[in-house]
Amino acid sequence: MDYGMIGKIEKSKFYAQEPERFSFDSFNVRLEGDSGGLHHINYESGQWDCDCSFFHTRGYCSHTMAIERILGEMLGAPATA
Repeated sequence: MDYGMIGKIEKSKFYAQEPERFSFDSFNVRLEGDSGGLHHINYESGQWDCDCSFFHTRGYCSHTMAIERILGEMLGAPATA
């Protein structure tokens, strides 16, 4: 491993300790549900969308809340519930 790579690894550790540096504009996630079904979750400009029926009636669901819990403050908004 060269010195350039060692420096990049150290810098990545520094960045990872400060999640407030990160912000997400958009991403897509697949989540395997308890019943084996696959759910598709999208995040775009601070708004969630999930293909499950609960989300479409309530505007949130266990799938989007789970991702909020995982990503925490990096999303820029507190987790729902």
